[in-house]
Formats: sequence, C-alpha cells, structure tokens
Amino acid sequence: MIDPVTAMSLGIKPGAVDPLKSNATGAVQSMKAEGAVSFADTLANMGTSTIDGLSKAEALSMDALRGNATTREVADAVMKAEQSLQVAIAVRDKVVTAYLEISRMSI
Repeated sequence: MIDPVTAMSLGIKPGAVDPLKSNATGAVQSMKAEGAVSFADTLANMGTSTIDGLSKAEALSMDALRGNATTREVADAVMKAEQSLQVAIAVRDKVVTAYLEISRMSI
C-alpha cells in the first residue's frame, strides 16, 4: 500500500491509486495522464544527456586543436563527460544486478 507521504514524493495525486484495487495499469495510465515521468523515460533522458556531454567534449577538443578553445575549457568538458560516463556505467551495472536478482527469484 502506498502511504500519502510516499505518494506525494512520487508525484502521485491523492486518490489516483486505490489501495484496495490491484490495477497497476490504471495507476500507470493516471500517472502518465498527470505528466509523471516513468523510469524508462528517466533512463532515456540520462543516456541522451550523457551522449550530448561526450559529443560536446569531443567537439571542444577539436576546437582546441584548431586554436579556438582554451585548455581549461577542454579539460572541464572532458572531466564532465568522464563523470557522466562513470555515472551511466554505474547505473547500468545496478540495472543488470537488479535484473539478475529478479531472474533468480522463484515463482
């Protein structure tokens, strides 16, 4: 059962999910209608921002080779891209671990 505090932190409006009904599809549909962001959307956005950061760092490196960017700008962009990539790898590892845990559960 979802308590009111958890529901509020998840962005679910009070009464959107009936605790006596196990209608997960209805809950998901109401969350989508209300503009709540799904886990898949969050992962997709994170992946897109990581790729954008890597592309920006690469473009800035090329600009530095042409003399159009400073060393500090390049270093900052590369460090930010590296940090984003490390976060993406850590999230991927956690998702794989969670999947393996679920697959080991007996039904």
